[in-house]
Amino acid sequence: MNLLLTLILTLGFLLGTPDGPDDEAKARRGTFALTNARIVTVTNGVIENGTLVIQDDKIIALGPNVDVPADAEVIDCSGLEIYPGLIDSGTQTGLIEVGSLAETQDARELGDLTPQMKALTAVNPNSVVIPVTRVNGITTVITQPSGGLLPGTAALINLHGYTPEQMHVGDFEAITMQYPVTGRRGRWDRRSDEQIKKDAEKALKKLNDAWDQATLFAQIDSAYTANPETGRRPEYVPAMTALLPVLRGERPLIITVNAAADIVSAIEWVEERGMDNVIFSGLAEGWRVADQIAEAGIPALVGPILSVPTRESDRYDKAYANASLLHEAGVKVAIRTGETENVRNLPYHAGFAAAYGLGKEQALRAVTIVPAEIFGVSDLIGSLEVGKQANLFVTDGDPFETRTQVQHLFIDGYKIPLESRHTRLYHEFLDREPGLMR
Repeated sequence: MNLLLTLILTLGFLLGTPDGPDDEAKARRGTFALTNARIVTVTNGVIENGTLVIQDDKIIALGPNVDVPADAEVIDCSGLEIYPGLIDSGTQTGLIEVGSLAETQDARELGDLTPQMKALTAVNPNSVVIPVTRVNGITTVITQPSGGLLPGTAALINLHGYTPEQMHVGDFEAITMQYPVTGRRGRWDRRSDEQIKKDAEKALKKLNDAWDQATLFAQIDSAYTANPETGRRPEYVPAMTALLPVLRGERPLIITVNAAADIVSAIEWVEERGMDNVIFSGLAEGWRVADQIAEAGIPALVGPILSVPTRESDRYDKAYANASLLHEAGVKVAIRTGETENVRNLPYHAGFAAAYGLGKEQALRAVTIVPAEIFGVSDLIGSLEVGKQANLFVTDGDPFETRTQVQHLFIDGYKIPLESRHTRLYHEFLDREPGLMR
């Protein structure tokens, strides 16, 4: 009897109940026509009162006069706006669940030199952070490891999928580097000036030694590949093997660097090594040396924008204006939050950058098409164009304003439920039972 009851209850759960989730509780693909919308394409202007059609994973039509397929599910977007999905260029999404619980953290490996450690293999597709993030219009993020000089390999992922491989966008991966810090690491740093200098020199020497070894390893590997009969294949060394694509210019190197002096040093390091596939990330004091970054031609993943000045003598708004000052100098700028749990605030980082000089149009580009271009996936995502991946969201207003609500969300063509632990809590206490108690 107990077994039969268990089977009945299980079947009821699987099939759904009147009080359970409805059809919107699960992502689904199909043919969708979003009609009567204001479509902000980012790359080809704004279409007023237009229609956008999604079929499977692609945008197959958009414009003011589009024939709606007979089998399409029509979603009336009168009074609403459509934007391409937002891209955060620097997070630890899916790698950390609870900051105070070591068992839920998978963003850092032991050792300073672990470029072979791939963030993609550690991503938790079921992270509760992911639904919280994407319901605010963020569809794609760079997720990257941390710790050490060469902490690992970052990956570009969509925020939907049952496996990390399903989430991976365009096979994009990049080796990450934390450039040696020559200043204090924070107000808690009690080291003497002499000790700070010694630690920085030691770290830079360690980095240079590792890079020299990797360069030699690459030369030996190339020589063997060209003439396998004349030599012996080099032994497999995980760290050295992981760096081969970077040394050959096949994969980018993302260098996190913030202090002005360190940025200048990093530029010199890159030029001495003859590297041309480099991206700078962080750049808290980028505005101080913006001209030098522009001259070096290195794109920048700037942020967090919602931050405080690095020096007490600086104006309160330097972090807000950083992206604008870099852009004015000619640097290619994308915006990142540098967050784990609060990646959802990306629109507001962009909003502050827009208000403090970057402008709304360029700020929108800095979280859509510009990062897509930097990561080499602009043929897939970053704007609303026929043939591109259907990563987009529908709002009732400006996505950079906190009062704006996302009404519909699509990732890789899937219509995503606008549900997260936050929305569930909101509705739980909005419609609470038994209500107020006396």
